[in-house]
Amino acid sequence: MTQQTLSSTQLFGGAVSVADGIVKVLQPAALQSEDMDRLVHEAVFGEPVEREQARWLIWEIGQEVGVRPATIHDLYIARGEGKCGGFTVPAINVRGASYDTARAIFRQAIALDAGAFLLEIARSEIAYTEQRPAEYVTVMLAAAMREGFTGPVFIQGDHFQVNAKKFAVDPVTEVDAVKQLVREAVSAGFYNIDVDTSTLVDLAQPTLEEQQRRNYENCVDITLEVRAAEPRGVTISVGGEIGEVGTENSTPEELEAFMEGFNRTLEQRAPGTAGLSKISVQSGTSHGGIVLPDGSIAEVALDLDTLATLSTIARERYGMAGAVQHGASTLPDTAFGNFPRTETAEIHLATNFQNMLFDHLPESLRSEIYAWLDVNAKDERKATDSDEQFYYKTRKKALGPFKRQLWALPSEVKVALGKAYDDKFAFLFRQLGIAGTRETVARFVKPTALRRKMPVDGVPSVAAAPDDADLSD
Repeated sequence: MTQQTLSSTQLFGGAVSVADGIVKVLQPAALQSEDMDRLVHEAVFGEPVEREQARWLIWEIGQEVGVRPATIHDLYIARGEGKCGGFTVPAINVRGASYDTARAIFRQAIALDAGAFLLEIARSEIAYTEQRPAEYVTVMLAAAMREGFTGPVFIQGDHFQVNAKKFAVDPVTEVDAVKQLVREAVSAGFYNIDVDTSTLVDLAQPTLEEQQRRNYENCVDITLEVRAAEPRGVTISVGGEIGEVGTENSTPEELEAFMEGFNRTLEQRAPGTAGLSKISVQSGTSHGGIVLPDGSIAEVALDLDTLATLSTIARERYGMAGAVQHGASTLPDTAFGNFPRTETAEIHLATNFQNMLFDHLPESLRSEIYAWLDVNAKDERKATDSDEQFYYKTRKKALGPFKRQLWALPSEVKVALGKAYDDKFAFLFRQLGIAGTRETVARFVKPTALRRKMPVDGVPSVAAAPDDADLSD
């Protein structure tokens, strides 16, 4: 895509014009065409100059038609004040075939009049899926417009996590790496950030206060970086985490120790600064589930009482939306209706959608990916792993290297996968109570219009943060 093309009145058949760096959309319905497919492909796979121009154009078109990245902060604070509730916000990690996956999400959001959902990617996933924040935001916005969705788009940085091993060696450099990712992500349009310093909890300390100290102090430090990076008119939704997923279940006492320490430290360092809108807890799940030798997933002892209790404390004592449940996508279908009943604020869903993608791949491509894993992920294979366990645990690492192939699946595969995704997202949206939440979102969320200057070269405006694929996702 050249500068001449960007300035042409023939873009989208003349329905979009670009003149003197100003984008106008004359016919929004034209965005629901293959022209958007071509534009987003350029934004992902194009050469640097064309890529950056395509990303800018998608952002500006979205600003023009009301498809804007937004913060869910005000909705969550309203929930903490008892002004809304009865639903659980799904935070969906879009890893592979991202454009087609996101299109299915937006299709079901339109069909069910849903507005309260998040699209997210973790620090680890950014690395192994090869989706930097600017690309991820672009793809999500393009998918929304391709399906005709309008309204706030909640894009979240999931598990912006501190690596405990690296922290032990050089704490300043490791925390600075997360701060750099914050700057990159916020600049791209991530207006929801989950700060995860739960890896720093030190259970060897004698009191809960001391166990949580490194967690809350570093969470405050990174939260202040988030606040410093906020664009005009945006209060980013920030989440904290009190227990690393996959460890012992969280307790009310741990929640109180973390929140008291966090709020006290934040007020000392930056009086009046907005704090957290939610808190992630551990209640019996693990990321990706526990895979058995035959490839099936072990049943999970989900502690719903813990979720309900911690959500109540989070709302009533600290004014947050409630507790957040990670590692939920591989739970049985019968589990999801429990989350709205316990007033769980948010659940994170990732692995099952990845499983569905791999289940629909042509056999030749799946075999090629598994052969690649045999070579490139062999160090991750335990002596006791069956083939099913090894491929299940490691195949996410192939999503980046095989990104082009996953975007270019045969049409019949895309149709079948799209139908499967439609059914799954419709089921989850109904079970989680977010059908019909569009009006609730509109009541509390007013996305800020943030226009950008047309890029003149192929250099991103903010440098990429250091990668780290060996973290929670």
